[in-house]
Amino acid sequence: MRVGITFVACALIWGSTFLAIRFGNEAVPPLWAATIRLAIASVLLFGIVRVLGTPLPRGRSLRGAAVWGLFSLGVNLSLLYVGEQTVPSGISAVLFATVPLSTALLAAAFGVERLMSRKLFAAALAIGGVVVIFAGELGVAVPFAGLLTIFGAATAAALGNVLLKREPSPPVFALNAIGTAVAAAVCLVASFLAGESHAIPTTAAAWIPLLYLILAGSLGAFVLFSWLVTHWSVSNASLVGVTVPIIALILGGVVKGEQPAPLTYLGGAIVIIAILIAVRAPHPEPARASAATASD
Repeated sequence: MRVGITFVACALIWGSTFLAIRFGNEAVPPLWAATIRLAIASVLLFGIVRVLGTPLPRGRSLRGAAVWGLFSLGVNLSLLYVGEQTVPSGISAVLFATVPLSTALLAAAFGVERLMSRKLFAAALAIGGVVVIFAGELGVAVPFAGLLTIFGAATAAALGNVLLKREPSPPVFALNAIGTAVAAAVCLVASFLAGESHAIPTTAAAWIPLLYLILAGSLGAFVLFSWLVTHWSVSNASLVGVTVPIIALILGGVVKGEQPAPLTYLGGAIVIIAILIAVRAPHPEPARASAATASD
């Protein structure tokens, strides 16, 4: 029962964060909003690290955390926030569903993991789904640059995850504290380069999305998903990534009146099928006679 509730909570939170970013962009410049979110989240995470007495990483572990923060949070959220100015939240979530498959391809390219033929097929299928989504959304005047920006954000997230695996992994709260601090600096520099205004938000319309993204997105869903992984199989937990775009599409349509093109639904279905193929547990090898005897 608790596993099911946690799974639904994770899916609902992550499925709604794309919509929250869309709302936040209406009140605060996108890169500045990302900076505020990450800076506050970093302070809270460093506080948690201190309370728990968790040591901060050093050496290669610190470098891994910083590189992960640079790509998986800094570049990722910079592009995502900018891209969602023109791309509907539901479409953004569908494009982000390609992260597990991009991760598999990049992991093989960097020699982190071996690429199985099943995942290669799934990745090719997902790319086909993305092409269908692009075709559908271009037909309803969603800018190609916006779609490419969101896809770039998802790819940056995957790259950061792969580079993190090449270094010793620090404790999760310390990892996120350092990662969000690095990412906040990245977004701040990008904000200045973009010429955004940097006024502190003063309205509820600005702070409600920010606080939701900080508490529910950066802290709550992370803790819930960590618990889920420790109490359930990883393959089952990873199915959260399949449900997130569905929830995001529904919320975008109900709350913001977003109307994806018909082809987008087809492309989204192709991407989701590809993810299901990728996360499907491999068939166990036949047990040897000796092993069977031992188990008896």
